[in-house]
Amino acid sequence: MDTRKSTILIVDDIELNRVILCETFKKENDIIEAENGQQALEYILSQKYNITAILLDIVMPVMDGFEFLEKLNELGFRDKIPVFMITSDNTEESMLRGYNLGVMDVIEKPIVPYFVQKRVESIKELFQARQRLNRVVEVQSIQLQEQEQEICQLNNAIIETLSTAIEFRSGESGTHVKRIRDITKMLLTELRDMGNVSCDLTDSQIEEIATAAIMHDVGKITISDTILNKPGKLTEEEYKIMKTHTIKGCEILELIPQQKESKLSQYAYDICRHHHERWDGNGYPDGLKGNEISIWAQVVSIADVYDALTNKRVYKPAIPADEAVSMIYEGKCGCFNPELLDALKNILEHL
Repeated sequence: MDTRKSTILIVDDIELNRVILCETFKKENDIIEAENGQQALEYILSQKYNITAILLDIVMPVMDGFEFLEKLNELGFRDKIPVFMITSDNTEESMLRGYNLGVMDVIEKPIVPYFVQKRVESIKELFQARQRLNRVVEVQSIQLQEQEQEICQLNNAIIETLSTAIEFRSGESGTHVKRIRDITKMLLTELRDMGNVSCDLTDSQIEEIATAAIMHDVGKITISDTILNKPGKLTEEEYKIMKTHTIKGCEILELIPQQKESKLSQYAYDICRHHHERWDGNGYPDGLKGNEISIWAQVVSIADVYDALTNKRVYKPAIPADEAVSMIYEGKCGCFNPELLDALKNILEHL
């Protein structure tokens, strides 16, 4: 906390005017005087004084009042120190220019000490009260942001924990959803850097989509362990049941309060429903084709296939990454967006 006594800076090239103002304010304040705007600016930049108000004449040599105000604004002091324009030029043009440059009040000469003192002190108190309020609001805003971040981190942890629990049911180590999140983030970032028109996303949007990707298989909680953990090929009927996890997942997500208002939930819903759609229209459940499939659902789709190939499953061993990419490129695992295939190759060394 600054314990220095408040200081009023009086800027006027006429000594008599400075003397009158000095006598008016010296009882409650320290006073420093400047003969022109340049000298006043030097006092402010020196930061030796706790200047709480500036009484400014306009017509002065070296640097006049308007030029001083412009410099003050350029240096970021407009909202830090209240400025009172004290002038005999009471034209509308002059007053308007002063207010546009940030002066708090315009006081006409000749000076009436009592009225000048009351106007300056009243406005100075209001200005300081506003600054204190702004500091309180700023602190509260930071606290709210920190609380919001904590809630977001908690929500993400809950999402990840629930999704991991579902993966455990199918014999996964629980790291599958984390890998999907990371691959999704890398692919979306790479697509954006490649200039993909469908992937004009901010970093925060990419983070949100990557978090939503964790829930891509939430519908598997409705699939029986017999089907989910079957080591061999599924029968036609079993495969039909397995495919319902996309729809069932969406039904689960629809139970989330305010699902329609939450962008994260909207991403999750779209990914959950469409991460088994294919570029050629041969996917499920809606048979979407090409860019009818959102770019985030496309990305999670290829991330899911890549991760399934390169990691052990109950029905297959893991295969090397370069071999997995070759299989995907050759269309042995479905049909994908050509740009997405290039993006996958570009990030392969990071996987």
